[in-house]
Amino acid sequence: MAVFAAAILASPCASAQFADKREAFTQSYNERPDSTAAADTSDKLINFQEIFGGLAHKRTMRIGTMFGTSVVLPGASQIYHRQYWKLPIVYGGMGAGITCGIVYNNRYRQSGLESDKTASVLGFVGAGLFYYASLMDGAICYKGDRNPYPGRSTIYSILCPGLGQAYNGEYWKIPIYVGGIIGSIHFLDVNNTNFIRFRDIYRESQEAGYSGPITADQAKYYRDIYRKYRDYSWLALGLFYLLQVIDANVFAYMTDFEVTDKVTASLCPSMILPDNNAYAFTPNAPAAGLSFGIRF
Repeated sequence: MAVFAAAILASPCASAQFADKREAFTQSYNERPDSTAAADTSDKLINFQEIFGGLAHKRTMRIGTMFGTSVVLPGASQIYHRQYWKLPIVYGGMGAGITCGIVYNNRYRQSGLESDKTASVLGFVGAGLFYYASLMDGAICYKGDRNPYPGRSTIYSILCPGLGQAYNGEYWKIPIYVGGIIGSIHFLDVNNTNFIRFRDIYRESQEAGYSGPITADQAKYYRDIYRKYRDYSWLALGLFYLLQVIDANVFAYMTDFEVTDKVTASLCPSMILPDNNAYAFTPNAPAAGLSFGIRF
């Protein structure tokens, strides 16, 4: 036994194994290479210094910060990109649309004409399109340090489901996510329509003189069923939307992930110290064993 233990300890594979363990225990993770990294803005949810510094062109603004600022302050991304000529288009289009919507909405209240109502809706929709275009333009014009850029891919998916997958070159995923979102919207509409139908029938059944073919208990049952299915449709819609955003971000990061065929396996004798002496034949005594490792 002593001869066998000595042979194990003298094995080069065993010594390499223990050397790797020492390195693992002495290695430190998440090291900050310099003092400036200690103030990394990624640790902060809102960094006004980064926002105002970026808008003043004194420092670089991350694409996520730029997008969030543009959501609250339309045109901020155009200011950051020094594309000032786009600001009159953004604010002019949004202002014209909002003004048109308010004016025709007031006319609709007075006249009751459907044409005024349609013009009011189109005005507000037009303002929303100019706002949407300003956000998309900011993401397109942002200069990243890699292609595909994960931040741009994420914002594309937020603004237009499936666009992030197209940007990553994974076109086969678009029918899956877009189909799931469209299907969820379809079932949401169907279940909500049936919920409203049986809800109204149930309300009518509570009135005196009701003689409909559906009883109050039946109406109440189907009302609750379709309300539950409607809630499930909302959940499915949110999951498909969230999954395609996460997918676009993750696979944009993994585009340069290298997978090689160089996989090695090693089987070496080793000495094992028991964690619990209650299960050891000899307390505090090492036991002979084998270690199996895979490196890829």
